[in-house]
Amino acid sequence: ESIIGTDAGDRGMKALIVPNDLHQAAITFTSLTPKSYVVILSGFPCCVNHSPPTETDGPPGAISIARTALSLGHKVILVTDECNEIVFRAAAECLPDIEFEIFPDEKSMKKEDEERMKTLVEKKCDLVISCERAGPAKDGVCYTMRGIDMNEKGLIAPIHKIVDMARDLRPEVKYIAIGDGGNEMGMGKVIDRIRNSDKIKDGDKIGAVTVCDFLIAASVSNWGGYALSGACAVVKNDEENGDDKEAWVDKLVPSEEEEVALLERCVKMGCRDGVSGQMEATVDGMPLKTSMECLRNIREAGN
Repeated sequence: ESIIGTDAGDRGMKALIVPNDLHQAAITFTSLTPKSYVVILSGFPCCVNHSPPTETDGPPGAISIARTALSLGHKVILVTDECNEIVFRAAAECLPDIEFEIFPDEKSMKKEDEERMKTLVEKKCDLVISCERAGPAKDGVCYTMRGIDMNEKGLIAPIHKIVDMARDLRPEVKYIAIGDGGNEMGMGKVIDRIRNSDKIKDGDKIGAVTVCDFLIAASVSNWGGYALSGACAVVKNDEENGDDKEAWVDKLVPSEEEEVALLERCVKMGCRDGVSGQMEATVDGMPLKTSMECLRNIREAGN
C-alpha cells in the first residue's frame, strides 16, 4: 500500500486508502476454489473526442490481474464496452486464454444483452474485480475527472449492473475494486471522503457510488493492479511456508519488458494518456519510467 499510495499525481487519493484492504483482497483472490471464474471489469473512455476513447490507465492493470488469475488456475472473463474493445484485445494478446464479454452503450443495450449479462453472473462469476472502471455517480452518470458526461457521448455500457446482479443473485461473490480518482467503480465505499476532498474537484458530482468489499486506492490504477498481483504472490508463498517468493512473483506479476510491450500494443491501437490526451505510452501524465519504477518496487517487495 505504501508503494502505490504516494499520491504521485497529487489528486488526493491518499485520503481514499482503506488500510488492509489490499491484503484482504489478496487473501480473497488466492482463496478461490480451483477453476473459479474471475470477472474483470475495466475501461475508462475518458478521451471522449477520439476513437477509441480508451486511456492507458486500466488495460495494463486489468491484464496483470488476469495473468494472476490464470496462473492460479482460474478462468478469466474480461468485460468492457464496445468502444474499448480494440485496445483491450490488443493488451490481452499475451494471454490468449482470456475470454471477452463486450457490451454496447446503455442506450443500445437489447434484451439479449441483458440476458447475456445475467447468465454471466449466474454461471461464470465467482469473483468480480474492477480496475479503472468508470462508475456511475449519484445521478447514474459516469463522469471524467473534468466532469464530462461519458454516457451522453454513447461510450458507457452499464456493466456496473454485473455487481448489482451479483449482490442479488450471488451474494457470496466478493467484489474487489481498484481506482485512483474517486470516479471509478467501487469508490462508493469512501464516497464521503471523495465529496469532502479539497483535491477532488466536484467530488459530489463525479464521485462513484458503487460500493465494493475491498478497495485498492492507488496513485495510478495500473499500479493497484500490479500491487494486487504482488500481494497474491506474497500470500501464496506464505501459505506454503515457502522461501521462493521470487518464483511466485515471476509467476503472478508481469515483468517490465512485458508491460512496455503491452503499452506499445495499446498505443498502436489508438490508446491515449488520459491526462495529456496524447497517443503515447505514458499513464496519467507520468512518463513510462515512473510506472516501471513502481512495478519494479512491487516485484522487489514481493521477493
